Amino acid sequence: MPATQKPMRYGHTEGHTDVCFDDSGSCIVTCGSDGDVRIWEDLDDDDPKSINVGEKAYSCALKSGKLVTAVSNNTIQVHTFPEGVPDGILTRFTTNANHVVFNSDGTKIAAGSGDFLVKVVDVMDCSQQKTFRGHEAPVLSLSFDPKDIFLASASCDGSVRVWQISDQTCAISWPLLQKVNDEINAKSICRLAWQPKSGKLLAVPVEKSVKLYRRETWNNLFDLSDNFISQTLNIVTWSPCGQYLAAGSINGSIIVWNVETKDCMERVKHEKGYAICGLAWHPTCGRIAYTDAEGNLGLLENVCNPNGKISSSKVSSRVEKDYNDLFDGDDTSNAGDFLNDNTVETPSFSKGIINDDEDDDIMLASGRPRQRSHFLEDDENSVDITLLKTGSSLLKEKEEDDQADSIYNLPLVTSQRPLYDGPMPTPRQKPFQSGSTPSHLTHRFMMWNSIGIIRCYNDEQDNAIDVEFHDTSIHHATHLSNTLNYTIADLSHEAILLACESTDELASKLHCLHFSSWDSSKEWIVDMPQNEDIEAICLGQGWAAAATSALLLRLFSIGGVQKEIFSLPGPVVSMAGHGEQLFIVYHRGTGFDGDQCLGVHLLQMGKKKQQILHGDPLPLTRKSYLVWVGFSAEGTPCFVDSEGIVRMLNRGLGNTWTPVCNTREHCKGKSDHYWVVGIHENPQQLRCIPCKGSRFPPTLPRPAVAVLSFQLPYCQVATEKGQMEEQFWRSVMFHNHLDYLAKNGYEYEENTKNQAIKEQQELLLKMLALSCKLEREFRCVELAELMTQNAVNLAIKYASRSRRLILAQKLSELAVEKAAELAATQVEEEEEEGDFRKKLSAGYSNTPTEWSQPRFRNQVEEEAEDTGEADDTEETSEEPKHGQNPFSKSANSSDVPAVKSGAVTSSNPGRVNPFKVSASSKEPAISVNSGRSNILDNMNKSCKKSTVLNRATNDEKSPVIKPLVPKPKSKQASAVSYFQKKTSQAEEVKAENPKNSSSETPAMCPQNTENQRPKTGFQMWLEENRSNILSDNPDFSDEADIIKEGMLRFRVLSTEERKAWTTKAKGGTASDGAEAKKRKHVADESEETEHQEEKAKENLNLPKKQKPLDLSTNQKLSAFAFKQE
Repeated sequence: MPATQKPMRYGHTEGHTDVCFDDSGSCIVTCGSDGDVRIWEDLDDDDPKSINVGEKAYSCALKSGKLVTAVSNNTIQVHTFPEGVPDGILTRFTTNANHVVFNSDGTKIAAGSGDFLVKVVDVMDCSQQKTFRGHEAPVLSLSFDPKDIFLASASCDGSVRVWQISDQTCAISWPLLQKVNDEINAKSICRLAWQPKSGKLLAVPVEKSVKLYRRETWNNLFDLSDNFISQTLNIVTWSPCGQYLAAGSINGSIIVWNVETKDCMERVKHEKGYAICGLAWHPTCGRIAYTDAEGNLGLLENVCNPNGKISSSKVSSRVEKDYNDLFDGDDTSNAGDFLNDNTVETPSFSKGIINDDEDDDIMLASGRPRQRSHFLEDDENSVDITLLKTGSSLLKEKEEDDQADSIYNLPLVTSQRPLYDGPMPTPRQKPFQSGSTPSHLTHRFMMWNSIGIIRCYNDEQDNAIDVEFHDTSIHHATHLSNTLNYTIADLSHEAILLACESTDELASKLHCLHFSSWDSSKEWIVDMPQNEDIEAICLGQGWAAAATSALLLRLFSIGGVQKEIFSLPGPVVSMAGHGEQLFIVYHRGTGFDGDQCLGVHLLQMGKKKQQILHGDPLPLTRKSYLVWVGFSAEGTPCFVDSEGIVRMLNRGLGNTWTPVCNTREHCKGKSDHYWVVGIHENPQQLRCIPCKGSRFPPTLPRPAVAVLSFQLPYCQVATEKGQMEEQFWRSVMFHNHLDYLAKNGYEYEENTKNQAIKEQQELLLKMLALSCKLEREFRCVELAELMTQNAVNLAIKYASRSRRLILAQKLSELAVEKAAELAATQVEEEEEEGDFRKKLSAGYSNTPTEWSQPRFRNQVEEEAEDTGEADDTEETSEEPKHGQNPFSKSANSSDVPAVKSGAVTSSNPGRVNPFKVSASSKEPAISVNSGRSNILDNMNKSCKKSTVLNRATNDEKSPVIKPLVPKPKSKQASAVSYFQKKTSQAEEVKAENPKNSSSETPAMCPQNTENQRPKTGFQMWLEENRSNILSDNPDFSDEADIIKEGMLRFRVLSTEERKAWTTKAKGGTASDGAEAKKRKHVADESEETEHQEEKAKENLNLPKKQKPLDLSTNQKLSAFAFKQE
C-alpha cells in the first residue's frame, strides 16, 4: 500500500537536523542547528517542548529516559527525558562530535568526532570509556551491533570500518566512500545501520545504492538500488522487525525495500527536494519520521503497512488528523471524506493479511472503512485492475512465504475505488479570528488589534480573560472570568465582544460588554438556536456581527438589538469590521492541489446599505491559506496569506486586490514569520510581531511590535526607473482612501492630499527627466498624461530648455487636448448640477457674487485679513458654468487638488502664459472621483447627499456625518481665484453663447446676470481676430479648434504686442467689475466692495504673487526641472 506523505513543517533553523522516536513511539524528538531539542507529541504539535542544549546540536539519541546530544561545545551531554533536566557530560572531544548512538539496551553510547576518534562510553559510569583510533579524517557516522560485539563507523577518509568493541581492534575496513578533508565537504554523511535483533546484515549507503554486508564473513551479499534514485544516498534505517530498509538521498528521495525479496516497496519525494539527513522508523508501526538539511520535519504513514490500519499510539492517532488545527474536521461520514488525499489512493495488498471474511471491512489508506465513501465507486460486479495485478504478484510470493496462503481466499470480484490521478482536493481551512493564536494553547491571544489586546489564560490555577487597551483613555484594563469558556473575541472603541461554542447543556452564546454605553447596563448576552455555533465575530461602528455554523450571518446593534440576518454562500473563514464596512471571507467551494477556494463579501452597513464586493474570489498565493483579515486604520480592506503576502483592496482600479508587501522578504530565516497586528496607510506602516521559528508569538514574554515598509512587486525595482515607478503607484494607491473618505462623508487632513499630489508630481517629473536622458520621448508624453497642470508646464519648459522641440510641441498639444476635453465635458456636468446649486445654503457660498449675498461681507473681511488677496471679487455668476481649468487633467484621479503643488511663474513679467495657473494649498479637500471635474463640481455633488466632505478641522476621525459647516473664506477665495485666472477659453464659449448663458444664469442666481468676467489679453485679442481665424479655416466648427489656432497665433506675436494686449485687458476690466459690483450690492456695502476691488486690481497686476506654500513647492519643482539651486 502506498505510503502517505504528510506536509512538512518547520522544526529548527536551517541546517543539519536529526530525528528519533522515544521508546514507546509516543514522541518525536528532533535537534538542530539552533541548539534546541524539541519534543513533538505529533506533527501537528504547534507548541513542542523545547530544551536548549547548546549553540548547535549535531545529533541526538534517546533510550530509557536518557536524552544524549552531540553539541557544538565538543561535548556529549545527557538530559533526562522528558523533563529535559541536564544530567552531566559523558565525554569530550577536541572538536565537535558528528554522531552519537545508543546500543540496543541503552547502557552505552558511541560517538564519532571531527578529531578522527570514536569513543564508546558507559552511560551510568562515564569513566568507563573506550577509544577507537584508526580513521584518518573526521568520523561521519556510527552504528552499534545489536549484540554489542561490533561497532561500525564511516569516515571522511573514504573508509567504512567495523570495530571489535572488546579489544578496540578493526575487524574489517572497506574503501567505499569519496575522500574529503571535512564533514562539511562530504557528499554524503553515510549514516549506516545494523539489522535489528539478529545483527545479521550491515547496511551502508554508497553512491546510489545500499550495500549489505553479512556479519562476521563481511561479504557483500547484495546491493539494493532503484531507478527512482537520482542522487547519492545519505542515510539508511531499518524497520524494527528487520524486514524493511529505508534510505534517504541528498535530493529528497526516500525509498523503502523489502530486504528479503529485494523489492522496492515505497518511493517518496521530498516536497522541496531538500537533502534527507535524519530518518527514524517508529518502534511499533509503519511510520517514518524524517528531517531535511533545512530544519524541516516530515512524516510518512502506512509505510509497508499492508492493511493500512493506523496504530493507536499517541503519535499515529494525532498525526492522522493532519491540518486539524487549521482545516475543517468535517464529519467523516459525508462526502467531505473525499477531501482526505489518502481516500483516493489505490490500496495494494501485501501478502497474507486479508481473509475472505474481511472483505466488507477493507480499510483504505485513510484508515476509514470503504463503505463510507459515497462516490467514485464501481458497480458490484466490477473487477479492479490493480487488485488483479496484486493477486498475480502474490502468486509469485507464495513460494517464498507460506503465510501467503490466505490471500487466495480474497474475493477478486469486489467493489473498489478506481484509480484517480487528477488534482487532489484540499482540506478546507477552519474558521479563525484574525489577531488570535491557536485555541488549544493554555495561554493565548484571543485578539490583538489597533485598539488593544485580549489574552486568555486557561490552566490549573485560573480560567480568565485579560483585556488591555493601547490607549487607556478609551477604557481601563479589565479582568474577566471565563466560566463559559469563551474562545472567540473582538475589540473596538465601543465594546468587547466574546463568543463560545455550544455544549451538551448550554447553547452557543454571544456576549457583549458595551463599555461606552451611557447607561448603567453595559452587558448583554444572546443565545444561538440549538445546533448553531458561532464561528466568527466582528465589531463595527455601532454594530456587531456573528457568523454561525448554520451559514447565517446575524447582525446586532451595539446595544443588543437584533437586526438583519442573511445567509452566507459557504462556511465562514473569517470576518472583520471597520466603521460601516463589513468584510466576510468564506469558502466558495473546494480547492485542489493545496489551494483554498475562498470568496469575499464587502458590505456597507450605513443608512444606505449596499454590497461592494459580491462574492468575488479572494486571490491567495498558490498552496497557501488565509492567516489575517482586516482593515487598515484608514478603512481599506486587507488580508494576509500563509506565504506572507499582504494584499490591499485597490479602490482606484475597480476594487481589485494588489499585493503591497511580502513579509517573508524581511525574515532572516526560512522558519521565521511575521504575525500581522495592524496596517496603516498614512504613514505607510505594516505593524507586526516577528516570530522566530513559529507562525505566532507566545503571550510571555510580551512580544515586541515591529514596523515593516510596503513595497509593490514591480519589476526591476533595483533600477532608478523601477524604483520611481513603484514609489509613484504606491503613493497613488495608498491615498485612494482619501477619495473614499470624502465620498462617504468622513473628514481627513487636507494637507495629506496636498503632500501626496506633490510627491507624485515630483516623481513623474524625475521619471520624465530620466526618460529624456534615455531618448525616450514617447515615454515622456505618456508620463505627461499622468501629470497635473503645473507639472505639464514644467515638463514643457524642461523639454524646451533641453532642446527637445518636438517633445515640447507634443506636450503643448497634449495640454491643449486636455483643455478641449474639459471644455466639452464641463458644460454637460454643469447642466446636470444646475438644480442642486439652487438648494445650496448661503453659508456655503464659494464666491462673493454667486448664490449668497449675506456672506459676501464676511468673506471679504476674512480674505483681506488672512491673505491680502481679493481675486475672488471679480468672479461672476457665469464662473461656475465655464470656469474650469482648461489644461488640468491627471490620470490618477486627482486632477483638481493636484494644482496645489505650486503654480508656475512666468520668467517674463509682462508675458501672459496660457498654461499659467494659480492655486492655494489651502483649498478645501474635496472628492476627486472624476478626472474631468473641478472643485465646484465636487462641492455640488457632495451637497446632493447633504453631507459635508470637509468639516471644521478636528483630530477626531468619527464616521458620524455632521451638518454642513462653511470653510474659512481664505480657502474658498483661493479656490475661486484659481478658476478666475484660468478660464480664458471658457469665456469665449460664454461670449459666443449669450443665449444659453442668460437662460441658465437665473437657475443659479437671477441677480448676477449683470456682472462681467474680467478678460485676459488673449481673450480680447481672440475676440478681434476670431473672424480672421474663421475665414482662414472655414472648416473649424468646434470652439476648441478656434482656441487652439488662436493660441498658436497669439504666441507668434512679439513680446511688446502681447504686453499691450495684457495691459489693455487689465486696464479695462477692473472698472467694469467695480461698476458691476456697485450695481449689485446694497448701499451700505458699496464702500467695502470698492476697497476690495482695489486690492483685486493690485493682485491682477502682480501675476507672479503666490502664497508661501505654493512658492516653495514651485521652487522645488523648478529646481529639479532646470537643475537650479
